[in-house]
Amino acid sequence: MPLSFEITARDPSSRARAGVVHTAHGPVETPVFMPVGTRGTVKSLTPEELVEHGSQIILGNTYHLYLQPGHELIAAHGGLHRFMAWEGPILTDSGGFQVFSLVYGGIADEVKGRRPAHPQTKRNMVKVTEEGVIFTSYIDGSKHMFTPERSIEIQKGIGADIILCFDELPPFHTGYDYTARSLERTHRWEERCLTFHQQTRTGGLPFDAPHHDQALFGIVHGGVYPELRRASAELLGALPFDGLCIGGSLGGNKQQIREVVDMTVPHMPDALPRHLLGIGDVDDLIDGVAQGIDMFDCVSPTRLGRHATALVRDPARRWKLNVLNAKVRHDQQPLDADCACYTCRRYSRAYIHHLFRSRELLGIRLVSLHNIAFLHRLMREVRTSILQGTFAELRRAWLATLPALGM
Repeated sequence: MPLSFEITARDPSSRARAGVVHTAHGPVETPVFMPVGTRGTVKSLTPEELVEHGSQIILGNTYHLYLQPGHELIAAHGGLHRFMAWEGPILTDSGGFQVFSLVYGGIADEVKGRRPAHPQTKRNMVKVTEEGVIFTSYIDGSKHMFTPERSIEIQKGIGADIILCFDELPPFHTGYDYTARSLERTHRWEERCLTFHQQTRTGGLPFDAPHHDQALFGIVHGGVYPELRRASAELLGALPFDGLCIGGSLGGNKQQIREVVDMTVPHMPDALPRHLLGIGDVDDLIDGVAQGIDMFDCVSPTRLGRHATALVRDPARRWKLNVLNAKVRHDQQPLDADCACYTCRRYSRAYIHHLFRSRELLGIRLVSLHNIAFLHRLMREVRTSILQGTFAELRRAWLATLPALGM
């Protein structure tokens, strides 16, 4: 069995639960946040730094790793674990979000009645068929095609512990009819992914797979429509997936995200791990856990780091501090007084302000490292509170200044 999941505690006041996901490269304690290593690196940080500051599992991006350096080269080096010197578990997405982000403009035009369903974009970059998606490389303009089978093959070459099904991702403004048609195609694609995954568990690929103990997660879609979300969760939950993600359009704002998660989770199998794709804000993580989510990923901590924004334990600031703010210039405090990360142990806000003003790369590294450590500490506190039966109190404390969220 490539993956198993055990639930060790439940919160009596919500759907929150603590558990352990067992993978081929070690256990992952949940709830968990995973940093995103898009191209085989979590931007500016080493694997040793990630481990030291609490990272259990990271995410790699299939689309980018396929285009550069290529999954066959990664496989020849023993898989992404050895290639990037990361010894823990890895999850890869399917590449679907990236290829479909190229067609969003075309779908928007379709909704306005300007062109037929899923046309080529103005740049002729994307074409969607029942077989898969043809797209143009942003690196050299070459043509490529992702099918469900091709996505799984690439992920097997990368050698991730958890791989995801290839799916279609229309934006939320496409409307009910298109979302329903897209959902039907996504289900057909996911069934093809599952079939190909099962057929190639022990071979049959054009390269030697780094390992065969991979788990496959399905992805629940359905936009913001309860009946579609329920149908998707029930259909995929009846198939032999190792876990399920909540993906597709989650709506246009935070409230809609919460509504989509709330309409989906009750119809997902309790025994499988649940992953909410692309979510990483503090309030979204806490409320996601309360709604029954086990796993999260997002680029936000390092993206914020590159834009001089540090996460701090201050709900009044929405947990964000702009270190370029003039008020920080003389501030001798660490970024966050409660944080014990390398950055907060050694450096002041004033020094980090100076680094960004001087355009020194160290500033990006220090804030990115702190932000990763901050979210890992948050998730450890959340997990501990579930185990101790105090999650409701922790949730109220973190979200105390956000009455609009129902706290």
